[in-house]
Amino acid sequence: MRAYFMDDLPGDQRELHDSGRTVPDEMLDKLGVLRWHIPVDAEGKWQSEVDKIADARSYKNRDIVLNAKEGLGDTFEATMKRFYSEHMHEDEEIRYIIEGSGFFDVREFTTDEWVRLHLSAGDMIVLPAGIYHRFSLDMGNKSRTMRLFKDEPKWIAYNRSTDTDTNPFRLDYVKAVQGVAVGA
Repeated sequence: MRAYFMDDLPGDQRELHDSGRTVPDEMLDKLGVLRWHIPVDAEGKWQSEVDKIADARSYKNRDIVLNAKEGLGDTFEATMKRFYSEHMHEDEEIRYIIEGSGFFDVREFTTDEWVRLHLSAGDMIVLPAGIYHRFSLDMGNKSRTMRLFKDEPKWIAYNRSTDTDTNPFRLDYVKAVQGVAVGA
């Protein structure tokens, strides 16, 4: 996984949009973004490593989604547009990339700049509840991704608005980030 600040230049969301400013691990830690690299291997050893993380975080369910024209058909463009709208969730978002690649963009709390995380096969991330983020495929136009859930599989996005700014999960996230920033 590679993390950097996005540039503000117009263009296809699937392009790198690399500002040339790297984001250090310490900043991702402060934002609450957890990450691992678990190489995908033909023997399936990666599954036991993912299971260990899932067990430690009390994830009981999972599914695998194919984000690609071949997997989504006529809904591909609309789905990609929906995923790229800035939003938050009331639970963690945990993803393991099995094949392909894409971007998770998260808001840096103090500046509101986009931090772009370029994930490829073997990368796993956890985005905390309440963090503003979005997802896009890269120019490869494909990712096969395992999604993990504490309970039944669900994906409820709350698009950024004045209402989400006062959502209790957002407020808890802001307090947590401010606590890390003050103690750093």
